[in-house]
Amino acid sequence: MPPERIADLGEFPLLARLRRRLGSAYLGDDAAVLPGTGDRAVLATVDAQVDGIHFLRDLMTPEQVGRRALAVNVSDIAAMGGRPTFALASLLLPAALEVSWLERMYDGLLAEAGRWGLDLAGGNISSTPGPLVIDVTVLGEVEPARVLRRCGARPGDLLFVTGSLGRAAAGLRLLRGGTRAGPLVEAYCTPTPRVREGLALAATGRVRAALDISDGLGSDAHRMAEESGVGAVVDAARLPIAGAVREAAERLGEDPLSLALFGGEDYELLLAAAPADAEALTAALVPTGTPLTAIGAVRPAAAGVSVRMPDGSERPLAGGWDHFAPRGMP
Repeated sequence: MPPERIADLGEFPLLARLRRRLGSAYLGDDAAVLPGTGDRAVLATVDAQVDGIHFLRDLMTPEQVGRRALAVNVSDIAAMGGRPTFALASLLLPAALEVSWLERMYDGLLAEAGRWGLDLAGGNISSTPGPLVIDVTVLGEVEPARVLRRCGARPGDLLFVTGSLGRAAAGLRLLRGGTRAGPLVEAYCTPTPRVREGLALAATGRVRAALDISDGLGSDAHRMAEESGVGAVVDAARLPIAGAVREAAERLGEDPLSLALFGGEDYELLLAAAPADAEALTAALVPTGTPLTAIGAVRPAAAGVSVRMPDGSERPLAGGWDHFAPRGMP
């Protein structure tokens, strides 16, 4: 019998297997929560960005690549209700890479670091015969009582998302089609992590579960449900999809609902909370200018994870991005 391959498992079963082997209490959320000093815990996250998988170096400016590489990690800190403090960047560099490109990429890293008040504290450089890799680690801080985790959703809770969905996926398709600027392209190239929103929501003490939407709402709803031991239903008719996404989808021959459910890389926050707390959570985001939309509900685990279509029918909600699925970049 041939040996089992990573591709035979897929990303999420592979992570589950490694998690069982490690047996770590720190695994399962967007960032690890580590013991700190005083009244603060330390948040730690790491995410590798690979050319051709996570970004398109030939279609993006070096500054955009740098900003994106840091922003997606800062988003993990935001999803835990924390404040980013320090970052390190480990680079795997092809020898033929232009030094000027690398310097401009660092300008992007530093610009994004300045946006969130964190320090780029160091890193490492190694050569590689393969594609360029930017591997960023971000540390943050959070009050232990305000940590947002994926595991607290309960049947009867509502599901909410910040902002709108599908913008990054539409932007990626426009970028590949030759569009180099515009709000949707920027949503993909330089996403905005919801740091202020995460802090405001955590301060209410009313969020039961949260994570950022990186791999698509389909995948991340499954992740929250699995960690919380529940099921969920997403109401397709209630998803916040911007008019610009609908217009771009029509031009591109895409389904805007599919972009919102499975496109991924929106880096909005998905959260679960009691219906009675909806007003308080919405009010907490008013100073940030970011809307909060109820998009579904938490159910018992036996109900599974489904999507209610606009015609009222329900179907199982498939996952979004999987690194080891037999396809290329979404």
